[in-house]
Amino acid sequence: MSSSQSNGSSAPKGLTKDNINPAVLEVSYAVRGELALKADKYAHQLADGEGSDLPFDRVVTANIGNPQQKGLDQRPITFWRQVISLLEYPALMEEHIELAKKMYPEDAIARAKSLHEEIGSVGAYTHSKGILGIRKRIAKYIEERDGYAADPESIFLTAGASAGVSLLMGVALQKGDGVMIPIPQYPLYTATLAYLSATPLPYYLDESGGWSMSLDSLKKTISDARGSNTPTKALVIINPGNPTGGCLAEDSMRDVVQLCYDEGILLMADEVYQANIFEPESKPFVSFKKVVRSMSKEVAEGTQLVSFHSISKGTSGECGRRGGYFELTNMREEVVEQIYKMASIMLCPPVTGQVGVDLLVAPPKKGDPSYELWHTETSTTLANLKSRSQLMSDRFNALPGMSCQPADGAMYLFPQIEMPQRALDEAKKRGKQPDVMYTLDLLDATGICAVAGSGFGQAPDSYHIRVTALCPGTEEYIGKIEQFHKDFMSKYQ
Repeated sequence: MSSSQSNGSSAPKGLTKDNINPAVLEVSYAVRGELALKADKYAHQLADGEGSDLPFDRVVTANIGNPQQKGLDQRPITFWRQVISLLEYPALMEEHIELAKKMYPEDAIARAKSLHEEIGSVGAYTHSKGILGIRKRIAKYIEERDGYAADPESIFLTAGASAGVSLLMGVALQKGDGVMIPIPQYPLYTATLAYLSATPLPYYLDESGGWSMSLDSLKKTISDARGSNTPTKALVIINPGNPTGGCLAEDSMRDVVQLCYDEGILLMADEVYQANIFEPESKPFVSFKKVVRSMSKEVAEGTQLVSFHSISKGTSGECGRRGGYFELTNMREEVVEQIYKMASIMLCPPVTGQVGVDLLVAPPKKGDPSYELWHTETSTTLANLKSRSQLMSDRFNALPGMSCQPADGAMYLFPQIEMPQRALDEAKKRGKQPDVMYTLDLLDATGICAVAGSGFGQAPDSYHIRVTALCPGTEEYIGKIEQFHKDFMSKYQ
């Protein structure tokens, strides 16, 4: 007999909200929060033929960077799907090889055969760090990108970059440790810190300066943390930015590296949008690995860095395949051992996600049978993303009470809304943040699902929304936002 039965208590049996891990209750994740749940409800109503009274005929998912999602429909890279399909059904490369030759270009077959020899069945576990041959090719990719050597043993394949962030933070942080995060930021970081009972230490990006980063702001955050006796353990940089689309200048990156070295802070570089660069000549992507290695010997060898990359973004958009990696730079072996131990608990990352990383870092080369199609597909995707982003920022900036910094890269915009006082009063009456009210009303009126800026963090008394530049039919999509915004401002002026 349980103690609750024996003492006559009426306490509920099993798990309740009051007896689960209290850290879970502190976790929030705006990208898939209240707004996304309501959008799903509307989508289901429309799919079931029950949405005839809704003022829209489809839900536009502008809340998440999920390029291949139904409705956004970014075209998968043909070479990727060819190679992976052969690995899923290797009989095509064996007893049905003549049929395969009619269906696939020779370089896709050769790549699949080579991977099959390394991996065997994609249904089997791999090494917990990931397949060694793939890690070697990642190292080669990093060396060619940066001009500095990379060690395959310092590279861990992961189930997307998010899994790598969670793993590293779980190893690095003790309860109460502080982590510097940009504001605005991708809510993965605040959610993970809440779960680990660690402390976010915000530093504000300069919106008027194109979401630039200030060394003074970073130093102030460290000083404030010291004042509250919070150990500053790590600094997160998202470059190019999410949700801002800003790309850091190399001088700013050098300041960050020097600061991390001086303060003994782990630098965590989220670089998953490195292929989404709109003006590579004037605002190129430069990796933090390259910056670290290019500095003085003491800094180059004494700055601890973890760099993250993913197949979910770029021009591949293979979010559901869950593939990514991180590289450790200047990490002590005793810590690497603990990271490896924790990675081993999860056995291994998804194998076709690992294959996706291999295809990311070693695509078809010029002269290969698949190169021209691969080049056309990837360049078209990037060009579409750039043109949509520019069109959207131009149109947002033309609206009364809205301003938007153009994006240098990534796949989002983060326009600011000047909320009229009556709108602030109405939001207070509803018990909502003003930008949450705005996005919920936008969804109700148009079927467009955006995310409130408060879910990413924003300067006090400012209000934003984050929208993706992934949606096809941009003219119609932006036109609906424009009309809603004008009606909203008119209603509350």
